Amino acid sequence: MRIHPFRSVARCVPLLAATLCAPLAAQGEGEEGPRLGPTVRFGIEAKAHLRRSDENRFPVPFPFPPEQLPPGQDRAFLQTVDPGTSLELSAVTLFVDATWSELLAAHLKVDMIDLYDRNPTSGDKKVDVDEAWLRFGREMPPATLPAGSGAYLKVGKFGHFERQDDRHLESYGLVSTAFNRFEDTGVELGVDLGRHLYLKGSVTQGNPVFIRDPNALAGDNGTLEQLRNPHPRHALGSGILILYDAEVEDVDVDGDPELGIGVGLRFGDETGERGLELLAWGYERTLADTVDLEGTVYGGDLDLLLGPGNLTPLPLAGDEKREVGGNLWLYYGGVTLFAQYVDQELAGLPRTGWEVEAAWSIELPVRWALAGQQLFPFVAPAARYSRLDPDFANHPLTPVPSVSWEWDKLDAGVRLGIVPGTDLTLEYARNRFILKSGREAENDEYLATLRWRW
Repeated sequence: MRIHPFRSVARCVPLLAATLCAPLAAQGEGEEGPRLGPTVRFGIEAKAHLRRSDENRFPVPFPFPPEQLPPGQDRAFLQTVDPGTSLELSAVTLFVDATWSELLAAHLKVDMIDLYDRNPTSGDKKVDVDEAWLRFGREMPPATLPAGSGAYLKVGKFGHFERQDDRHLESYGLVSTAFNRFEDTGVELGVDLGRHLYLKGSVTQGNPVFIRDPNALAGDNGTLEQLRNPHPRHALGSGILILYDAEVEDVDVDGDPELGIGVGLRFGDETGERGLELLAWGYERTLADTVDLEGTVYGGDLDLLLGPGNLTPLPLAGDEKREVGGNLWLYYGGVTLFAQYVDQELAGLPRTGWEVEAAWSIELPVRWALAGQQLFPFVAPAARYSRLDPDFANHPLTPVPSVSWEWDKLDAGVRLGIVPGTDLTLEYARNRFILKSGREAENDEYLATLRWRW
């Protein structure tokens, strides 16, 4: 079955904006009455980066026709998306939050430029609605105890409930890139059974399966520019690719939904400063024959897994996509630990992944001030290790041999507060994988990020 998505996310934005901007009513002149509309908060964030990416390329066995290869080249390569050093502005983000009470809230997040999250290629939308949801009821942050039993219902576009949202580095691990980096569209229900035990469930569209590089830039694959001119000026490379769940950008009401369920335990205090949370979860959906994606002529889901023209299929068995996994969140003052394990069956293709991240936020004493604000208020080192183990053989002539390679990734960095609302993050990503020949190779990257938020 072919999915025909339509752009109803954009149609929802005016309705959500009208809701967020509902007027406040007062009783009588000079007399404040009860609020009938929400308390609305606006925010904006901008990120600039200095990025240095190692230059690497690995041969592809697929016999591309000569007219699709650069002049003088007799084969194709997987290669670093944009090697060398670049200074770039990756995103300007608008946030709108509306709160009527603890039991009713809405959230809107719009990215402009969106260089690092263009999905799945650089030809994707430059203005993207990342999140747009309305929530009824109380949703607790990780490892934070509620006052008692309760429930919430969230409707719209939002991240998966097992995703790590309290991030400490600008980079992503292999597991977060492959399984839950991007938002989905649908409904989510959470129920607190007392203070410690909770249940979560979701019915969503399901993120389409595609390919991307796990470093900062996704890479270009199947773009019209590549097909018309195999060696265009200022072209981006394909990247060293893994299978991942791409972002849902258009709402589909015809396809089979993805069902998710989770059960968790919380221990700690009401502030969330000291707490432990464990979550077991799972998802299941039927893969579509194809999914149209912005910026590429390649289709997602089964279309991608069968290869160009169905000529290089992976060893598929059925059309079901299943994941089960477990999470751990641990908070102790300024120290945080996050860990996640995922076991996936993708149309019969098994792979597992896990990652663990540790961070420590250290408040610095007041030494200097600027315009009444403390200079260098905190420093926060962080390190993450992630691993991805596909357990399937690739087609001998595949155009993407890297999706069956064993990967591990080490991300390490430090975030330094400059003044409140402005910080600098310096980090190093070491990507290591094992080629079909058994040889180890790397594709590393350095990233410095200046972030300003108001």
